[in-house]
Amino acid sequence: MKMKNFVALALAGCMALSLAACGSTATTGETSEAATGEQAADATEATDATATGSGFTVQLGPNPETLDPALNSAIDGANTIITIFEPLLLVDENNEVVGGQAESWEVSDDGLTWTFTLRDGLKWSDGTDLTAKDFEYSFKRLADPNTAAPYGQTVVGMIAGYDDAVGNPDADGNTTTEPDFDALQVVASEDGKTLTVTLSYPCSYFDKIAAFASMSPVQQATIEANGDGWCTQPETFVCNGPYMITEWTPSERIVLSKNPNYVGGWDSSRIVSDTITLLLIEDDTAAYAAYNSGEAQLIKSVPSDEIPSLTPAEEGGDFYIDSNLGTYYISVNCQREPFTDPLVRKALSLAIDREYVADVVMQGTYSAAHGISCPGITDADGSQFADNANGGEPYISNDYDANLEEAKALMAEAGYPDGEGFPTVTYSTNDQAYHLPLAEYLQSAWAELGITVNIDTVEWASFTPLRRAGDYDISRNGWVMDYDDPSNMLELFQTGNGNNDGKYSNPEFDAAIEASKVADKATHYEQLHKAEDILMEDMGCIPVAYYNDFWLQSPSLQGTWHSPYGYWYLQYGYVE
Repeated sequence: MKMKNFVALALAGCMALSLAACGSTATTGETSEAATGEQAADATEATDATATGSGFTVQLGPNPETLDPALNSAIDGANTIITIFEPLLLVDENNEVVGGQAESWEVSDDGLTWTFTLRDGLKWSDGTDLTAKDFEYSFKRLADPNTAAPYGQTVVGMIAGYDDAVGNPDADGNTTTEPDFDALQVVASEDGKTLTVTLSYPCSYFDKIAAFASMSPVQQATIEANGDGWCTQPETFVCNGPYMITEWTPSERIVLSKNPNYVGGWDSSRIVSDTITLLLIEDDTAAYAAYNSGEAQLIKSVPSDEIPSLTPAEEGGDFYIDSNLGTYYISVNCQREPFTDPLVRKALSLAIDREYVADVVMQGTYSAAHGISCPGITDADGSQFADNANGGEPYISNDYDANLEEAKALMAEAGYPDGEGFPTVTYSTNDQAYHLPLAEYLQSAWAELGITVNIDTVEWASFTPLRRAGDYDISRNGWVMDYDDPSNMLELFQTGNGNNDGKYSNPEFDAAIEASKVADKATHYEQLHKAEDILMEDMGCIPVAYYNDFWLQSPSLQGTWHSPYGYWYLQYGYVE
């Protein structure tokens, strides 16, 4: 399959994924032979082109923090997980949900009961049988507080019994009852062929959640035998996707080989490369050297100082830019003084010239963000959620000079005129891509408020744990949507959410999120707009830019594709 114009594909995908949040009409999802006519044609081309097998090499990020589907919360890890694991459902090249390990699924008239029928002959990579009982265990493990899954509330929080499963936490996040592992209403049939999931409220985008990487099954026996180390070495790594890990040299490379026991939704006739090598390179310059030497056919880490000299794909070059449904933002530790004060957080936000950041610091590869919800997310009527936010006005004005004056006034109101008495603060970031240049810009921008900023550059392996633990003052952050519903972005900032790195907490915001969990579509979106209004008024996070992905890809690498959710699908890749 030839490389497509992915900007057009992303926009088409966003339209195709326009969802109502909740519904009550009975629906049925069913797969065909896993390949459409177009896919079958591509499969013939791919098979002919790679009759002798072989493989290809890509760089999509550094050493992953984890490849446990329940624990991963980073795009880097997810790009590997979607190649070696397979959930009940998949999202295909057209951004449509199709069967994965499930061959069909049905939704009850009231929208509460989802029944998945699994394919025959499913296997783990070690050759043992995979059944619905494996999915039951994996979903319940996501809810188990002992797992500490950052996505737990996001992906299984709407399943009936979730509160009991997590111990009915109070407003401060403390459990009030003993967590009940089996409380989550996920039931496998005795024959292991059917999985029934009962929701606590109708959620029409649950099919998108069922296709999410975190919802991949994990083998209970492997986890119990090897503990947390089960997913750190090929010898104990059992998966169920089209590829499996056969070599892993930390901070150097992961080698994936075709899984001989694979049965699932991807078209096996199109899975033609024997191996996929993932270079675990954190340094942009090293990644660029690997690409120029021919070692890698695709790299995500492109040195920012090289971008002006690269030829865009639409002009016949190998430099691609594709829109993402995501927002680059700054987490401010809302539990640390002086950041507990919304006036301080607003001042920090207003002192940022977002147009300058997007056009100069990020060299036009991102666009300025004036709210947390990004373009491309649809509203109740199919229009853009972001366009309708704040009564149609940006939360943050484009008038930087006026913003800066307001920021100085807010600092004075907070008790820090010209920064007097304000402590020296630390900005934490990893140093890939634009992260360090942005940190240096913020250092100078906040100096305009009389604030001294130290930059703490942290290796990627340590960065996300530091951020999740709240062991920082201010930190770079970001979120790429998992499905087209604004709740996926806004629920991040709910009290107790595993991805709420800034520890923002406001009962009114939480109440709006909870009120959005209803069958009525208009109410759902109305409450989410209210939630964003509260979040932006508090400046519980600081939006900076709307994401794009950019990368270099050799014309010899065919069959891969990039989704608007930030994933690279490598299953059908091959070198021509």
